[in-house]
Amino acid sequence: MDIIGNYLALILHVDQVLSAWVTDHGALTYGFVFLVIFVETGLVFMPFLPGDSLLFMIGALCSTGLMSMPWALGVCISAAILGDQVNYSVGRHLGKHLLHPPFSKWIKLEALHQSEIFFAKWGPLAIILARFMPFIRTFAPFVAGVSKMHRLTFSTFNAVGAVIWVMGVGMMGYLLGEIPWVKAHIEALVLALIIGPGLLAIWGSMRTSSRT
Repeated sequence: MDIIGNYLALILHVDQVLSAWVTDHGALTYGFVFLVIFVETGLVFMPFLPGDSLLFMIGALCSTGLMSMPWALGVCISAAILGDQVNYSVGRHLGKHLLHPPFSKWIKLEALHQSEIFFAKWGPLAIILARFMPFIRTFAPFVAGVSKMHRLTFSTFNAVGAVIWVMGVGMMGYLLGEIPWVKAHIEALVLALIIGPGLLAIWGSMRTSSRT
């Protein structure tokens, strides 16, 4: 139950969890951040972690001086690139096996299917676009691996997407995090960063399904 409770706290109260880590653990926070982003992007059965809201809060904490922006960006970009590379490799070498029992019960097959449709529409560009879409962000590199996309092509789009995603959302938090209104409503904004992209992904999936 403690594991489930901590997991839900990370998703729903990432601002409080990250602030507590900075206060209690100092520099170890960078390792914690690396792990969360790596797991979300690298493990196909863990698409529920708060990537966008975590990056926003990292930027907000950097604006207060509690974290170093260069270190935070470097750690997050490295985790995002490495996570996708691992996910791609798993899809390329083990993907066909993981889509069948008993492993398939750990993979959200509907989200995987929508990622395949998204990937078929956008091609390699989907690797960049998927960075901003929960669930699809986790499944896109796996699908790229299963489809045997050329490693160099994937690696290039992976790196570009990681830089744009981390710097874009992180800098948003850095620039907006110290605005009084934003600070007063930080929990609501973090929740919006969790729910908003998810609703957009669901809406996109419904539109795609209605056309097929």
